[in-house]
Amino acid sequence: MTAISVEHVSKHFGARHALNDVSLTIAPGEMVALIGASGSGKSTLIRHIAGLDQGDTGSGVTTIFGNVIQKNGRLAADARLLRRDIGVIFQQFNLVGRLPVIVNVLVGLLGRIPVWRGTLGLFTRAEKSAARAALSRVGVGEVAWQRASTLSGGQQQRAAIARALVQRARLLLADEPIASLDPASARRVMDTLATICREDGITVLISLHQVEYARFYCPRTIAMRAGQVVYDGPSTALTTDFLTELYGEASDELVLPEAPLAETTPVRSAASEPLGIPAPATAAATA
Repeated sequence: MTAISVEHVSKHFGARHALNDVSLTIAPGEMVALIGASGSGKSTLIRHIAGLDQGDTGSGVTTIFGNVIQKNGRLAADARLLRRDIGVIFQQFNLVGRLPVIVNVLVGLLGRIPVWRGTLGLFTRAEKSAARAALSRVGVGEVAWQRASTLSGGQQQRAAIARALVQRARLLLADEPIASLDPASARRVMDTLATICREDGITVLISLHQVEYARFYCPRTIAMRAGQVVYDGPSTALTTDFLTELYGEASDELVLPEAPLAETTPVRSAASEPLGIPAPATAAATA
C-alpha cells in the first residue's frame, strides 16, 4: 500500500496549467522533498493531496493509504474522515495568535472528538497531557501557556508540528514550512520533521525552495516545473549544474549562495520521548 498515489491529475486556473498530468507515488515512512521555482505547482499539488483543492473535472485519481480522497475532480464522500490522517503545515503557521499555544495544539484533535466537545473547547486531562508531551518533544514545551503570538517563527512552526502529532496524522504535508525562517530555526524545524519521520514512521512530503535542505534531509526529491514532474529520484543528484539544466535562470531561486549544511550533522530534536498517544498505523509497519 502506498501512502500517496497521484495518477494523471491536472488542474487549471484559467488558462494556466497549475498541474499538468501529474503522477507520483510515495511509500509509507518516506521523507520526500518537493522542489521547484515559484509557480511550478508545488503548493497546488500539496493542497490537492490534502483535499483542499480539487483537480479538473475528469482528471485522475488521488489516494491516501489506499483510500480515494478525490477522483475525476470530485472529493470522495468520506474525504473529511480521510483528512484526519493528514497533517498540513503551512508557511504562515496557521496558529490563532490570541490563544495559548497548548490550545492551538489541541485543535489537532477536532477531527477525532465529538463536535460538541470541540465547539466548547472541552479536552480531557489525557488529551492535554498528550499536547504538552508533543510540545516538549518538538522542543517548545516551556511555551505551552504563552499566547501563540508571542512565539518566534521557528517556535510557532514547531507548535504546528506538535498539533499534527496530537492529531495522530499518518501523513505530514509541509508547504514551504521554513521559507520565512532564519537558518538556525529552519534547521531545527527540518530536524524535527526528520526525527518524527524516522522514529514514528510518519510519511513527510515537504515543499522546499532551498535545495540544500532537500539534499541534506530528504533521500528523495521530486522536482516540478510548469505544473509537471521533471525529476523524481535521489536528492544527491541535485547538483547546481543539474538544477541549471532543469530550470535555467530560475535555478537561482533554488540554490543557496552558500551550503551551510554541507559540513554539519543534523541537530537532533530536543526530546524524543513517546507522546503517550496511540502510534500511527505506519509506525508498526516500519518498526
